[in-house]
Amino acid sequence: MSFVTTSDGVEIFYKDWGPKDAQPIVFHHGWPLSADDWDTQMLFFLSKGFRVIAHDRRGHGRSAQVSAGHDMDHYAADASAVVEHLDLKNAIHVGHSTGGGQVARYVAKYGQPQARVAKAVLISSVPPLMVQTDRSPEGAPIKVLDGLRAGLAANRAQFFLDVANGPFYGFNRAGAEISEGTIRNWWRQGMTGSAKAHYEGIRAFSETDQTEDLKAITVPVLVLQGDDDQVVPYKNAAILQDRLLQNSTLKIYPGYPHGMHKTHADVINADILAFITG
Repeated sequence: MSFVTTSDGVEIFYKDWGPKDAQPIVFHHGWPLSADDWDTQMLFFLSKGFRVIAHDRRGHGRSAQVSAGHDMDHYAADASAVVEHLDLKNAIHVGHSTGGGQVARYVAKYGQPQARVAKAVLISSVPPLMVQTDRSPEGAPIKVLDGLRAGLAANRAQFFLDVANGPFYGFNRAGAEISEGTIRNWWRQGMTGSAKAHYEGIRAFSETDQTEDLKAITVPVLVLQGDDDQVVPYKNAAILQDRLLQNSTLKIYPGYPHGMHKTHADVINADILAFITG
C-alpha cells in the first residue's frame, strides 16, 4: 500500500490510479469514511483518461490512528502532503461533505498559492459553517451535534448503522430504493477508523467557520447538493457557498439525499465530467 508521512509524522494512505501524465482528479471523502467511498467515481474518471487519487484522512481508513490533529487545518495540510508528494499540478479537487470543507481549506491555503489546482467541486459540503450561531442562524443547533457525539460514544457500531440506514442516503424516505450493500460498505469504512478521530471530527466539520476560505477561492468551483439533504441542509450550505465563492456554478437536485454521489452516481459523475471538460 502507498503512504506519505506528514510533517508531524502521521502516515497517510492514498490510492493513485491511471497515467501519471494525465490530468489528476483528487477526491476528498466525508465523515467517517475513507478513500473507498470514491470507488465509483474513481473507476468512472479513470475510464475517461484521468489520473485519480484519493487518500484516507488521518484517523480514518488505513491512515494512522493518531490522537491529535483532527481538525480542518490538519486535514488540509495532510491533503497537501499527498499532493506535494505526488507533485500534482493542474488538479481537480472533489470533496463530499466534510471532504468539501477539506477541499475549501486546502485550495485556499495550499492549492492556489502553490498554483497546483485548476478547479474544484463541492458535493453536499459543510462550508461555510454548519453549527447554528448568530452568523449562521439556520445552522444545526449544538444539541443536535452533541447528540451525534453521544450516539457515537455510547455505541459507535449501532450509531453508524442507523446513519447509513437513515438520513445519509435518504433510505428513511418513503419509496426509497434501499441498497444493503451501500449500507454495509458505509459501516465497514466507518468502523475501520478511529473512534477518537470520528468523535473529534464532528467538531471539525460542524464548528469550523470557512467563510474566509470560500471568499479566497478564485478557481472555478462546481457546487452540487440535493434539496432533500437531511445531514447538511442546502440552504445553509450550497446556497451560501455559491454566494461567497468568486467563480461558482450552482446546481440543486430535487429530492437528492446527502450521499447522492452514490445513490445518483450516474448523474453526478456526468455533471462533474461536463464541468471539468467544459
